[in-house]
Amino acid sequence: MKNKIKEKKQCGEPSLGTISHLLSPVAVEALGCSGLDYVMLDMEHSPIHSQELTACITAADAAGIAPLVRVGDASRCTILHALDVGAMGVIVPGIETVGQVRELIAYAKFQPVGMRGYCMTRDGKWGYDDAYRDGLAGYMRCCNEQTLLIPQCETLGCLEHIEEIAALEGVDGILIGPYDLSLAMGIGGEFQNPAFVAAVDRILNACKRNGILSMIFTGNEDELPALLSQGFDSVLFGLDVLSLIHHYSAVTAGFVKQTTEGDLS
Repeated sequence: MKNKIKEKKQCGEPSLGTISHLLSPVAVEALGCSGLDYVMLDMEHSPIHSQELTACITAADAAGIAPLVRVGDASRCTILHALDVGAMGVIVPGIETVGQVRELIAYAKFQPVGMRGYCMTRDGKWGYDDAYRDGLAGYMRCCNEQTLLIPQCETLGCLEHIEEIAALEGVDGILIGPYDLSLAMGIGGEFQNPAFVAAVDRILNACKRNGILSMIFTGNEDELPALLSQGFDSVLFGLDVLSLIHHYSAVTAGFVKQTTEGDLS
């Protein structure tokens, strides 16, 4: 039960992931062939539900790519289910208050950090994972260390309380959702706006002070070097559906151009 994202963080190496909306274990397995460190299975903005989630996590495990899950809500049942079927981390959108994050810690972390409910499930190979060599306490300790709880900073409430949230025991990182955060600030998509730049710096600094993962989304490949230079530990890049569209659009455009030029000649 080793988390590639956390291992890279501890070694001072950045990690790179992507978002999956395709409802496809085959697509997740293919992403594992790409060299990406992790895939975020998105239950907030895609049709992925419980049955597909388990299959996609199984495919990710087989392909050696860490499966994270962005849940659709912050309920105990939703958090627990994602972890029990093998998510190596949960990303929780829509956070507004410190109290919400304290509840998430209680749901996602075992004692003594939280109050996660226990059953022998897929994440611990039904009691046969190596983490059980030291008994139940060893398994719970391993889960607390290796399973990531990542609130998403995309609201004014979360931004206002980011220093306190980032300092909570049990919070392993913060993911910046630039689109929703900029919309909440009334400057939707204005990522170079000084107010937005200052907000990103504030979140990044809160993560650095507490030694937790600093993560951000971008859909622009050209921004990756700048984000790493800025100090982010991890970048969530793009969306599998859009990657398909972009690739085949480029191929189609080239094909049409060649065909047209051929007709003219």
